[in-house]
Amino acid sequence: MTSSRHNQAIIACSLLLALLLASCSLTPKPSPITTQSIASVTPTPSIPTPTTTPTPSSTPIPLAAQFNGEGITQEEFQAELKRYQSALNSGTNLATNPSDEATQVVLNDLIGQVLLAQSAYAQGFVLDATALQARLDQLASQMGGNQALEGWMTDNGYTPDSFRKALARSLAAAWMRDQIGSAVPETADQTHARQILLYNSNQANEVFAQLQSGQDFTKLAKMYDPVTGGELGWFPRGYLTEKTLEDAAFGQAPGQYSQVIQTPLGFHILMVIERDSSRPLEPNARLTLQEQALSEWLQQRRAQSEIQIYLP
Repeated sequence: MTSSRHNQAIIACSLLLALLLASCSLTPKPSPITTQSIASVTPTPSIPTPTTTPTPSSTPIPLAAQFNGEGITQEEFQAELKRYQSALNSGTNLATNPSDEATQVVLNDLIGQVLLAQSAYAQGFVLDATALQARLDQLASQMGGNQALEGWMTDNGYTPDSFRKALARSLAAAWMRDQIGSAVPETADQTHARQILLYNSNQANEVFAQLQSGQDFTKLAKMYDPVTGGELGWFPRGYLTEKTLEDAAFGQAPGQYSQVIQTPLGFHILMVIERDSSRPLEPNARLTLQEQALSEWLQQRRAQSEIQIYLP
């Protein structure tokens, strides 16, 4: 099972509500962290962060986990796991015994959602019962009526109460994602570069020797890549997947080319064309930096949080 398949499935699972809500946001927010991100809603007065932590009773509700005191019940976790498996298997028959990997993927996703939502409320996100009901009414209208929405909830394993809770958490988490994403600057130090990409070391060394003897880099790049001429375009730090290439791109002056750099993709010779210390970011580049900011935020918040897991 590939990591790509897992990524597609968990996106389908964790953003199930976001996809449904994307076309009916009340207050669109600029620069969303993902294309599925839900706009913020800030009505008043506020209500507490939704929680499933049980109150003391003779029969405590079984918990799957607690995040900073907020509980996720076993029932809620199993429902999320079932939705994940359904997305992973594209609606085919579900495995009766989910793998440890699937369990961990769903658990990590829930941790992220809860920590984002908790921080949203701590930073002033407000969502009252009236606003939540208004969003539900919008969803029903969008889907063709309350009966259609109820059918969708049933098909996806939600009860009315669990759906309202998931919706509230989704709105709060999306609001926090937007805050993290909007903090990423719109301009950055960027490099415009071109590369010659080869697939064996001998050929790469031969091309490097030709460059040292005075051959034109651009002509050689077009020879080995007639379509793009090795053009990498403008990019900031953190955009390239290979750090060695990034270090070379930002460690050279315009007009210089690198040594042969080996990566899992092949053998690269990189040339810097120009630099700009405050160039506006292209949408894809800013989105990449926003996703990195979100990942770093989640890592830090997890390290600072009290997380208890009760799964077997």
